[in-house]
Amino acid sequence: MKKTSFGIVAALASLSLLLAACGGSASGDNSNGEAGTDGGDVTGQVRIDGSSTVFPLTALAAEDFQLENPGVQVTVGSSGTGGGFEKFCRGETDANDASRPVKDDEAATCAEAGVEFGELQVAVDALTVVVNPANDWATCLTIEELNKIWAPDSAVNNWSQVREGFPDEELKLFGPGTDSGTFDYFTDVINGEEGASRTDFTPSEDDNVIVQGVAGSTGGLGYFGYSYYEENADTLTAVEIDSGAGCVIPSAENAQNGTYVPLARPLFVYPSKEALTRPEVRAFFDYYVANDASIAEGAQFIALNPEQQAKLQADYAALTQ
Repeated sequence: MKKTSFGIVAALASLSLLLAACGGSASGDNSNGEAGTDGGDVTGQVRIDGSSTVFPLTALAAEDFQLENPGVQVTVGSSGTGGGFEKFCRGETDANDASRPVKDDEAATCAEAGVEFGELQVAVDALTVVVNPANDWATCLTIEELNKIWAPDSAVNNWSQVREGFPDEELKLFGPGTDSGTFDYFTDVINGEEGASRTDFTPSEDDNVIVQGVAGSTGGLGYFGYSYYEENADTLTAVEIDSGAGCVIPSAENAQNGTYVPLARPLFVYPSKEALTRPEVRAFFDYYVANDASIAEGAQFIALNPEQQAKLQADYAALTQ
């Protein structure tokens, strides 16, 4: 599989990506012997939207797939998990990327519209809190301190208010917008209620805006998926998180071994069952699932462990039988 620089892919995250390429035949495994076996013979269009966190992973899968299936165009958007589900349930897309599980009301909306879907975990994330490199004081923050900063009624606007001994430095906050699954997950585990957050911060569905905001402010603080931190580690500093058992750095190992809590999380793709009956959609997801581990590595994501990989294969087989 061809590996593509994550930086190139992530730079396109604010746009809807139309990937077109040329190549040979599909290499994705297809145990059912149906769509996806003829590679370059399949044609059509696959439409995916949703999470900006999952976007680089699916975008790389699309790029690699199209190299071997030039007759298929795969469009990948990044309007946020919630915004993506709205489009998905209206039947405007074939699948939705999500950085959190589907909500009950979203599932109900899809059901009312006759949109059946499956849930596929495709990677693991270590949601990462970041600060400016000039910040040499907030090397580790507790869950209580993050709540103090981000709670709906928070009036904290200076680092000196976060912890005694922190400097008199203006605190500037950057984070995902309310359509983001990352916003939903973070507010749930930090503030105790999904969507509960102070509103006087700079929000964006484009994680690169958060990168630029924190990098451009000495007192800046933000949060997003681990892969965006990895790509920008030269301009940002990751904060260790203390959930009661000591400070833990976000990393692939810590996300998988259960020590990076509560900010380790699964990442998903939700394909439509009806869309999967179309050869081009089926061929793409055959390829995605069969090559998930190498796609995750190429996009600098945390790959599934063997047990999770086995579940992905089983879930996909059940969805397409």
